Amino acid sequence: MADGSDTTLTAEQTTDQAPNGLVAGIKSFAAGHGGAKAVIEYVGKRGARIVLVGSDGAWGDQFADDTVVARQACAKAGVTVENAWERELMDQMRPSNDLWRSMARRTMAR
Repeated sequence: MADGSDTTLTAEQTTDQAPNGLVAGIKSFAAGHGGAKAVIEYVGKRGARIVLVGSDGAWGDQFADDTVVARQACAKAGVTVENAWERELMDQMRPSNDLWRSMARRTMAR
């Protein structure tokens, strides 16, 4: 391929867009639960949901403007991002009693 060809692909440099508050929230969760892993879910116009699963089985979530920002925030916080919901990660999750109660109320209200 000739130099200067218009078919040559170049990677754009992306700037770090992760808000400090988001990074701090992820770090705080990981520190409070003995480490964490994350799964990033695209949620349309709202952006991206970062589901954090702690080593102790606790879980929580954060929201980012998009998946790129979510990945940057996790990288800055030192949290590993899983590409999908693997069985081992799901087995590690331990829903709280409050969550079970709220799910039961929603089911009974139908």
